[in-house]
Amino acid sequence: MSDVLIRAAGPDHVPAITRIYAHAVRHGTASFEIEPPDEAEMEQRRRPLMDSGYPYLVAERGADIVGFAYAAPYRPRLAFRWSVEDSIYVAPEVHRQGLGRALLTRLISECEARGFRQMVAVIGDSAQLPSIALHRALGFHTVGTLENVGFKFGRWLDTVLMQRALGKGATAPP
Repeated sequence: MSDVLIRAAGPDHVPAITRIYAHAVRHGTASFEIEPPDEAEMEQRRRPLMDSGYPYLVAERGADIVGFAYAAPYRPRLAFRWSVEDSIYVAPEVHRQGLGRALLTRLISECEARGFRQMVAVIGDSAQLPSIALHRALGFHTVGTLENVGFKFGRWLDTVLMQRALGKGATAPP
């Protein structure tokens, strides 16, 4: 995707991030949120991640933000500090154009550069086949499925857990 620039997200990107995420919340099962958060909430989520050294990226095509991705702590306990959870959202008008792959590839690279050792994908809904395929193509393997743990759009949803090593993974201490 040579026409796309992937870079760190800033406060000025929050309106576009909010719009992309709102569509995913309202129309999809990638997020189990029911009501989309507003811009203030999205900024309250973005800033602490970046301030704590986690990558938060936007994909820019021309003057438009068309996707975003970020890594967040997998779990809050100190022993998990080397593991991250990835999140990727792409504007509906650019689905299936390789943007998710470009964002996740860059996110993996950014996480490795920061010394993280494991990345976990918590994929909402086992029917999210494009997301599962994307993660598999970039080295993730399925580690389990939590069945019927969310209820959205009048049906029960699974969560698929996938994982990949980053850098030296578990072959050496951090």
